[in-house]
Amino acid sequence: MTATTTYWLEHAWLGDRVEPGVRLDVRDGRIHTLTPDSPLPPPGAVVLRGLTLPGLANAHSHAFHRALRCFVQVGSGTFWTWREVMYAMAHRLTPESYYRLARAVYAEMALAGITCVGEFHYVHHAPGGTRYDDPNAMGEALIEAAADAGIRITLLDTAYLSSGFGAPPTTHQLRFSDGTAEAWAARCSLLKEREHARIGAAVHSVRAVPADQLATVAGWAEERRAPLHVHLSEQTAENDACLQAHGCTPTRLLADHGVLGPRTTGVHNTHLTGEDIALIGGSGTGTCMCPTTERDLADGIGPAAELQRQGSSLSLGSDSHAVIDMFEEARAMELNERLRTRTRGHWTANALLRAATADGHAALGWDRAGSIEPGALADLTTITLDSVRTAGPLPRLGAETAVFAATAADVRHTVVGGRHVVRDGTHTRVPDVPHALAQAVEALRA
Repeated sequence: MTATTTYWLEHAWLGDRVEPGVRLDVRDGRIHTLTPDSPLPPPGAVVLRGLTLPGLANAHSHAFHRALRCFVQVGSGTFWTWREVMYAMAHRLTPESYYRLARAVYAEMALAGITCVGEFHYVHHAPGGTRYDDPNAMGEALIEAAADAGIRITLLDTAYLSSGFGAPPTTHQLRFSDGTAEAWAARCSLLKEREHARIGAAVHSVRAVPADQLATVAGWAEERRAPLHVHLSEQTAENDACLQAHGCTPTRLLADHGVLGPRTTGVHNTHLTGEDIALIGGSGTGTCMCPTTERDLADGIGPAAELQRQGSSLSLGSDSHAVIDMFEEARAMELNERLRTRTRGHWTANALLRAATADGHAALGWDRAGSIEPGALADLTTITLDSVRTAGPLPRLGAETAVFAATAADVRHTVVGGRHVVRDGTHTRVPDVPHALAQAVEALRA
């Protein structure tokens, strides 16, 4: 007989409204029944006080970038000077050190209410490009780290073959490259999905995968019906170089080689032409905005509102982990657009939460996830409604409170597959997350 766990949610966001007193019966990691109008906790129920949301999806992550936090805030520079510091940190990673860092980073995500991460993974080999005995040692370290931190992962195994439009990889980039897209596909095909892990694909960028090899990566994802992500037009320099090499924008190049489509997500989508926006929206390609990273790296503000109007669904990511806070990402997307247009109210709070939940999970290939309804994964995030940030508003304004007032510090409970990963603000599997982060970062610096 299958065991049932009952949860009682003091307040629950159900996608378009907040309901008080909701009972959930969970079986086999999914919501079996949902009973609203339950004013009191049933006997034996797990009580979640505050506002409960579906688990948050972080659709774009580079876990090792967490080690750069604050170190790259000294002085000035550009995205390209920041990239050199990032390369130096990547050079120091081993499967063992990457596991320790990623476990701590994913535990930090769980504390922030994130139940699923899309890991855009391109550090495949040892420095100099030497293959590990297990060619997927680095990817397996990330999958294991997510399991031990208690969250789900979509490993977006990334093709990274060139330093720029056919030029050979630099010394630092050798450990990213498989040489050809065919070799990338052969290695990637060895990865196996498991209960907490999905395998997807990524084109690092049009500068990192030669045009005549883009179709190989897209075909691999299409054959497996797997998600496919790509950094797209994050920098104007990439657009200029693509125009010089191919006579077109990166978006047009991807469209011409079959990369765009409903299972594809463009990450950043910042510097786009009107034709680019129409190509992305018309093909059903998604957009993952990473506002805290985009502002940290001085990338610019992408046309998220227009992309959505043209048919591109929106998700959110913390990318370089300048901060890990999906409420801040959702808030920043709206506030960025206000700054750009000098008008308010481009998205409702409900729409911004959907980007951080259901649409993020869909971009990562997880079905029936990111919602509180029967049949959905029992992944939940509860924020307090009585902190100095969230106290005061009426509970029925819970969506507005979550987006425009709450931070990751307000997360009290994180439940993944019906199992408590964060209880009363404490991680149940990684007892001292700050210490684990400090140790992992110090080991890389040393």
